[in-house]
Amino acid sequence: MTEYKGVVFFDLDGTLLNEHKTIDTGVVAALDQLKANGYLRVIASGRHESELRDARQQAGINSFIALNGAYIEYEGEPIYKAQIPAQTVQGVVDIANGLGESVVFFSGHHKGMLRITDDANDSFNYTKTPMPPVNSDFFEKYPVYMMLILTTANDKRYSYPFNDRLTFYRNTPYSIDTVLKDVSKAQGIQKLLEVMHLEKAPTYAFGDGFNDLPMLGLVDHPVAMGNGIDAVKDRAEYVTDTNERGGIIQGLKHYHLI
Repeated sequence: MTEYKGVVFFDLDGTLLNEHKTIDTGVVAALDQLKANGYLRVIASGRHESELRDARQQAGINSFIALNGAYIEYEGEPIYKAQIPAQTVQGVVDIANGLGESVVFFSGHHKGMLRITDDANDSFNYTKTPMPPVNSDFFEKYPVYMMLILTTANDKRYSYPFNDRLTFYRNTPYSIDTVLKDVSKAQGIQKLLEVMHLEKAPTYAFGDGFNDLPMLGLVDHPVAMGNGIDAVKDRAEYVTDTNERGGIIQGLKHYHLI
């Protein structure tokens, strides 16, 4: 196995990605230098594997923690999957059906949704990601590692019955990331380090949003983007400039990683 000087985890939206959902050329060069300097680079995102492909290709990064820690690949090989039991998925679907709302289902390399709704349209317009195909019996065909509950106001209708089985992250006004209980980017990091025998390697993480808090609370050196929420900045050891103003480069230089 490759020896690494350390492991650096990067959130995507508001962190590696700019407002155009691409990675600035200067940041790509910094990531290349980071690899050349002997560090393992890992994307840690709430997004699905298919939504990471363009960014991974731009960045040249083949290891990632997707779906808020529920699905992990190292150099293109799956090493961890946190499947939500079909009975639990069915319970969430029953609530959505009763409310006339929708749910998106995510497997490792597949995704589908319950139905198209106004909240669904608003959600995918907001994140600038493609809407998955309608496939109401998706969870009968594929394992589900994360659900995206598409609702603006019914958080408690879903969370109250399932707080002992699921963890909920509201990351947009229109959607709630939903994973198995206690699954998070932090738990995903622990799994990756354990499986790859990197527990003793120094760890760094860059993030900006609510679902980055567990990750920043775990690593040795938590870094907040200047455009991040206050709770992320409060958790950080170092706060960079914004993602639009070279924050990633600034943070890597601060720790002498490049």
